[in-house]
Formats: sequence, C-alpha cells, structure tokens
Amino acid sequence: MTPAVPELELLSITKRFSDFVAVDSVNLKVGRSEFIAIMGPSGCGKTTLLRILAGLETASSGQLHIRGKDVSDVPVNLRSTRLVWQNYALFPHLDVAGNIAFGLTLKAHDKAVVSGKVKAMAELVGLSDFLGRRISQLSGGQKQRVALARALVTEPDILLLDEPLSALDAHLRIRMQGELRRIQQQLGMAFIYVTHNQTEAFSMADRVVVMNKGRIEQIDSPEEMFARPKTEFVARFVGTNNLFAGRVQQAEPGRVLVHCSHGQVVVDTDDPPPVGTQVFVVVQADKMKSAPTGISGENRLDATIRGREYAGSHNIYLMDLIDGTEIKLISQQVLPVEINAPASAFFAPADASLIRGAP
Repeated sequence: MTPAVPELELLSITKRFSDFVAVDSVNLKVGRSEFIAIMGPSGCGKTTLLRILAGLETASSGQLHIRGKDVSDVPVNLRSTRLVWQNYALFPHLDVAGNIAFGLTLKAHDKAVVSGKVKAMAELVGLSDFLGRRISQLSGGQKQRVALARALVTEPDILLLDEPLSALDAHLRIRMQGELRRIQQQLGMAFIYVTHNQTEAFSMADRVVVMNKGRIEQIDSPEEMFARPKTEFVARFVGTNNLFAGRVQQAEPGRVLVHCSHGQVVVDTDDPPPVGTQVFVVVQADKMKSAPTGISGENRLDATIRGREYAGSHNIYLMDLIDGTEIKLISQQVLPVEINAPASAFFAPADASLIRGAP
C-alpha cells in the first residue's frame, strides 16, 4: 500500500541571518487534517519557521513540500497557505463582510459567489449577525473570528496561525481554543499553530513540536510529551517536572537503580540503559507525595520545606534535598508541614522516566 503523501513536509529547512542560524535543519511531516502546535521560548525559531511556511521568508537551504509539490520558491501570493496574524491585521475602513471577502476580491469572482462564500464562512465562525459591523465595533474575540474567516474563505490547503489568541483575556482565550479546534475538525484542514502558551498547545494539538535554538527537541502527542520528555530541555520547559542527575548503578529487565547525589532511586523502564549511563530521572511534581512514611517500594527523598505557593485548586510546595537540589510537590490539600522544617517526599518507580545523557 502506497503511503499517503504528507500535507506538508519540511526537509532540512535552515534559515541564516548573516552568522546567526534562526532555523537549523528542521525536518517535519504534517498529515492532512492534523493540528500541529509549535512552541518554545522567545528566539527559538518558531516564528521564523512559520514565516518560511507562509512564503514571507526564504529558507537558506532545504525544501518545503505541500502535497508532494516543492513550493520552496513559490511566492506568498501563489501558495496554498494562509496566515492569521497575532494582531489580526484587519482593515478598519471595511465592515466585517468586506474584511472576510478581501482575499476573494483579489481575483475575478462572481459577486453572488463571493457573497455566498462570505455568508457561509461567517456562519462557520459565528459572525452571521455581524456582517455589517465596522471593525471598531467588535470585541477582541470577534476580531479574531473575522481574521480567521478572512484566511479560511479562500480555501487554503494549510492554515498558519501566529499566536492568534495572545491578545485575548483568559476566559475568552479558553473559549476560542475550543472554537479553533471545532473549526479545524469541521473543515478537515491542517493547522500549524505557533504559540508560547503550553496550555493552548496541549489543549488543541494532535502533536506538539518543541523548538530550542532553531532545532526541534521533540515531536509528540501532548500526552506522550508530558509523560515522557525526551531531552533535558523539554523536561524543564514542559509541565512542572523535577529532574535528578545520576548514573545507572544496576539495570535489570523493566527496572534500574540510579545513584544520585542525594541518594539512590529506582525507576521502572521498558528500555533500561546500561550500567554507568548518565541519566536524568524525571518526576512530575503532581506525582510526588508527602507522608510520615512512604508506601513500600516507593522512593524516599529527605528534604526541607522552603515555601508554599497557593494556586487556587492546588498547592505547590518547594523543598530542598540534602544536596541542595530544589524540588516541587503539588498537592490538592494543605499539608501539615512547617516552613524550614524537615519533611519527606515519595514517588513510585512507575511514576518516573529517564533521559539519557545527563552531565
């Protein structure tokens, strides 16, 4: 059976600005109807990569394919991609209908066809009752819907989104996340979504791409990336993880013993590294437990309580281990502990994962 041609394929895409490498040999395949979120810290290359996909930047080397066709040198106006900007970039002198129709008016279209497409797109994004409104009369969420409809009405193969929800308040941002996902699934279109917001990426995307210094660190489903980060950078960037550097002291099928500077811990793993391998033991903060005594088989960490952060639905406890390593423990309840007092934290071997190559 012939494998399906990817909707989008990046082959060793690199972008240099003089001596600075903004995007460094990026490879990525995106399937049809797939929602991909690209995230990373400021300066990691995610926006530059999006601009290359849109045709606003030309890659220094590498190839960009859409549905099997090399579009590396195709200008922006001839590409089957559309970009939704962070600041919307709407036309204040046009009403909602005029803004949505703008991309269609750049080519010869029958007025009735344009009107029908605009009405259908307005209905899709929930703006049917606002077609005659001026942009200045709209809320932030409504402006975002106009920008989305304007990009989608031209029926692109791929929609590119550059932090489109960053200007919205928290409540509206959550609602728009659901709306974007609904629209994407209804259209069956590939979405490439750039964001620095982990909650947005993890709530909408089929797969998440984490970038750092121009390179891709990991590509995975949100669940897999959260549970099993593959690099130290991803483990520190995604979620709230505790990392312990150590060396594998014993290895057997399904389990390893790791010697860390604060003591020994046991980790369950399907792929035990050889004895002597340097590793990071990764444990999510909400997998840590505090109790007078741990359950048999759990790993015990002797520590000192240094602080508590109240986060509404949970509490984050900061602890220092005997070697000075700071760890975090998330609890739904207030623990019976005192600041600067000794305490113990516990985690099960099954709740930890390994990253090879600790310093």
